[in-house]
Amino acid sequence: MTLSRMLLASAAVLTLAACSQSPTSGGAGKTASTNTTDDASTKAAASGPSGLSLQAINGAQFTAPAGAAAASGNETGGDNEINGYDNVAGNATGSADPDTKSPSPTLVRAEVLLDRAAFSPGVIDGRMGENVKHAIMAYDQAHGLQPSDELDEATWKSLTSADNAPVLKTYTITQQDAAGPFAPNVGEDFVKMSKVQSLGYTSPLQMLSQRFHMDEQFLQALNPGADLSKAGTPIVVVDPGQGALPEVKTLDVNKKMAQVIAYDDSHKVVAVFPATVGSTTRPSPKGTWKVTGVSQNPDYMYDPSKLTWGPKHAGKLHIPPGPNNPVGVVWIALSAPDYGIHGSPDPHVIGKTASHGCVRLTNWDAEELSKAVKPGVKVTFVSERG
Repeated sequence: MTLSRMLLASAAVLTLAACSQSPTSGGAGKTASTNTTDDASTKAAASGPSGLSLQAINGAQFTAPAGAAAASGNETGGDNEINGYDNVAGNATGSADPDTKSPSPTLVRAEVLLDRAAFSPGVIDGRMGENVKHAIMAYDQAHGLQPSDELDEATWKSLTSADNAPVLKTYTITQQDAAGPFAPNVGEDFVKMSKVQSLGYTSPLQMLSQRFHMDEQFLQALNPGADLSKAGTPIVVVDPGQGALPEVKTLDVNKKMAQVIAYDDSHKVVAVFPATVGSTTRPSPKGTWKVTGVSQNPDYMYDPSKLTWGPKHAGKLHIPPGPNNPVGVVWIALSAPDYGIHGSPDPHVIGKTASHGCVRLTNWDAEELSKAVKPGVKVTFVSERG
């Protein structure tokens, strides 16, 4: 992704080419969480599929590999069966293809605890994907544990001893949640994007899943039959916590591990985020650069004279701000000409697909990072794609 102009100090306007944008104060807002503890609400909201309930996930425990899984006819999934998927709380039974299995209550709990500890797994869905594996390995390294990309007993004990609070809570849909406003879903069509007033959330499902760092299907599975558009509806959601990062002094963008790693002034790791980092045709820069500015809710300017993709026939297109804007809700500008770290309208593909040279994070991770960085923070691109 390329920039056509860098940050303009006085007007706080940034115009980009491939990631072309001009930040304004617009964009979709977020409402504060409402945590309910009413017994009736809990019963109504905590009735998901077998193994997927507020009680089961909050009480999920690590289970070491056991021969009983194989004896019961379940295929074991390697050295540590907790890295497969289960149909009862805390008893993962392994899988040859984790992506097609049901969410594991144990992995849900681990993902939330990783997220709270600022070792982001990306979208929380109870499945063992590459982002979760990389988050576990980074957590192990930062906490003096034997590095592994599997959830083992040592990692589990470290996570749960540091944070034993419930990972799910009940939440009641508010009038503001139900009212939106919601934007039309125009997909990835830049021409259609340029014709709408904003690129806000397209539905209560999208809004709530991103607010609580959740996979949309997982949110629905936890709340079968719940009307997310109706005020007063009690639902079960992830409680990702509200902790702020300490001031970040340096960043590493690890291309091989597809991660952004944040350090404090003593070079201690304070956060790790899954990222989509460039591509083979449009690689991210090499070397060390600096943050030059942060723009919230940026506009996007598609400029075909500076790009090799998109609807070139349509000419320049101004695309309004919002979480479904091509660069999401935040743009962190870098001194590397035409590059930045930014959010994304689709959190599911972070770490899994290529970008046009920039560094993509989930919207919520980009927001968290943006509040901890200032102009002058060093950003080093390390390693290469494996």
